[in-house]
Amino acid sequence: MEPTLPFTRTRVTLLFVLALSVGLSLFLIAGRVVVTHQIRFLFLAWNLFLAAIPYALSTLLGLARGPLRARLLLPVGAAWLLFFPNAPYLVTDLFHLDERPDAPLWFDLALILSCAWNGLMLAYASLADMQTLVRLRLGPLAGWAFATVALLLSSFGIYLGRYLRYNSWDILANPLTLFYDILDRLLHPFAYPRTWGVTVVFGAFLLLGYGTVRVLGRAQAE
Repeated sequence: MEPTLPFTRTRVTLLFVLALSVGLSLFLIAGRVVVTHQIRFLFLAWNLFLAAIPYALSTLLGLARGPLRARLLLPVGAAWLLFFPNAPYLVTDLFHLDERPDAPLWFDLALILSCAWNGLMLAYASLADMQTLVRLRLGPLAGWAFATVALLLSSFGIYLGRYLRYNSWDILANPLTLFYDILDRLLHPFAYPRTWGVTVVFGAFLLLGYGTVRVLGRAQAE
């Protein structure tokens, strides 16, 4: 029988909580714009939209059945992997935190932390869906291997986005330059210590965070 991710009460509850949490972030962003008449953090709303795409894709793939699943697997899976780094990338928006005269520092901290939290939760919820699909077909070890590789690749994607200013669209809009920069760092790793420092450190952070969330979920279920 075709393995699926059932639309259970738990999944509906998760969708509701994630929607509330993202709604809070959007409310804080809108409130800051209205009060300060500055659009300084409006880009975070766009980042949240990009972070939600991989979860929407993993949900679509998880709920599809039979022939439809087979047709969607390759294109949706590739799109998921392409957009997945956008979710944990929100953690790096903490770089924008600074003392500013137009709003209290505590408010900006709460706003950015809220967006970073939502990015992590959307990433982990999406990855859990994809890991489950891999586990149902290939076993638990393959599932965790997939999750580990996906998080390490997303950490490399975080570096590309934060420091080289690439985004997911550049694979279509600027593929040659993107390919050259990636290949150069793969062929000459010691020439780019920051590349691999960011990839390894953020990869370890994301993997430990994901493992903690999964263990907490199992402990609660037991």
